[in-house]
Amino acid sequence: MQSSYRQRIIPWLILTMIISYILYSSNLLLLTNRKRDCSTTVHLDAATHEQLEMIGTGNLSTATSSIIENTVLKETKTKTSKKVKEEEEQQEQDEEELSIDELSQRQDTEAKHIVFGIAASSTLWDIRKEYIKVWWKPNETRGVVWLDQRVNTQSNEGLPEVRISGDTTRFKYSNVQGTRSALRISRVVTETLKLGMEDVRWFMMGDDDTVFMVDNVVRVLSKYDHTQFYYVGSSSESHVQNIHFSYAMAYGGGGFAISYPLAKELAKMQDRCIQRYPALYGSDDRMQACMAELGVPLTKEAGFHQYDVYGDLLGLLGAHPVAPLVSLHHLDVVQPIFPKMNRVQSLRHLMKSVKQDSSSIIQQSICYDKKRYWSISVSWGYVIQVLRGVLSPRELEMPTRTFLNWYRRADYTAYAFNTRPVTKHPCQKAFLFYMNRTRYDPVKKQIVGTYSRYKSKPPYCRWKMDSPEDIDTIVVSKRPDPLRWQRSPRRDCCRVQPTRKGKTMYIWVGNCREGEVSELILKGGS
Repeated sequence: MQSSYRQRIIPWLILTMIISYILYSSNLLLLTNRKRDCSTTVHLDAATHEQLEMIGTGNLSTATSSIIENTVLKETKTKTSKKVKEEEEQQEQDEEELSIDELSQRQDTEAKHIVFGIAASSTLWDIRKEYIKVWWKPNETRGVVWLDQRVNTQSNEGLPEVRISGDTTRFKYSNVQGTRSALRISRVVTETLKLGMEDVRWFMMGDDDTVFMVDNVVRVLSKYDHTQFYYVGSSSESHVQNIHFSYAMAYGGGGFAISYPLAKELAKMQDRCIQRYPALYGSDDRMQACMAELGVPLTKEAGFHQYDVYGDLLGLLGAHPVAPLVSLHHLDVVQPIFPKMNRVQSLRHLMKSVKQDSSSIIQQSICYDKKRYWSISVSWGYVIQVLRGVLSPRELEMPTRTFLNWYRRADYTAYAFNTRPVTKHPCQKAFLFYMNRTRYDPVKKQIVGTYSRYKSKPPYCRWKMDSPEDIDTIVVSKRPDPLRWQRSPRRDCCRVQPTRKGKTMYIWVGNCREGEVSELILKGGS
């Protein structure tokens, strides 16, 4: 009796459980539809509802398992797709930020974007035009020479266009020490702007006795945003000159650059500005006065050189600051930079090295011959100085006073930088090796420069040590480094190479290795 009762109740229990599960599942679906905003909700589509209807056919476990697997699979795919999308968006954002950072360096300025305005004098034109020929690149550089009077010119001379400056008789000038030519020269940038040249980013002002390193002009100006107001140049080497005029003034002989938007603003007000300063001496102080009215300060670059000095530039060029050489000036009042050559020949000779690696021209390297206890200072492309004994880099990077100040006095307090005296000790006299020739080795991808000793008779030395007088030639190897100024400023290192040739020294110049220092550790010392 009990056995038959159990047989009848078991199907009813199973049916009750099935109905209860269906009701529970339906209630869950209702709750799900009401709470779509919950992050843990599983969203079921029409196909899932059809699978739930299969429960009544007895395929409960199979249908439920299929529902769960499909739901989990879809949720996983959704999360994966969302994660991939977020990663792609983050990557695009990172690439966009990198692109903006790269553009901020503005390495896209080229020589064609720079227009040179050259202030010249008709009385000195036949001499000064030879300086312009040294650096001017026909069909590459753009610019105009502004003269006070017409001169004879030839179309095949390799010179920029020549124009006559506008009339300045309406402007007041009362400085008794200067000349009225300062008025017309101060308007060179404005007059060049009014020519309406296209695709101009910068105006570069200079004199007819200024020699520019065009590639380095481009490198320096590429650091700045040409769409903003910039007034780029440098002060004088003479402390007295800077006190008399201004440390905030860019000296026109050394050259200065003005961005195109600033030149446009200057042109609007310059004539009014000039009238307010009749007592000023020159053109560059008038320009600085107008910059002050516009509120634009001088952005200093150490490679612009006014060279308000007399004598020999060896001390200055042999210890050039760690900055690209941009310009040389006052070449008529200093000695030729290479011995046994005139001024123009010297500059042409220097340009042979400039063509090989303009970014490294006259950059100093310091090293030591550890066997012979010599100190070596390389001014690449120009001169090598070899001295007996050990001079620290702190001393060697300081220019020796081979020159006089602008007032022809040997006064070390007259300069706007540190200098050191030319040694009087006969054993510490520098032996000079000037660049003789240079060539590029395409196999080794190196520039090979030969430097020959300037054979002046050295004074007698009592020191019992090897003399640099025994060396006739120094061969310097170096790889071109056109991107060096896109890195942080640092002197190159140099290394004396072993050789069996007694009369020749070999030196390598290049980027410093990790941990490399310009030092010579003496025996028993530190």
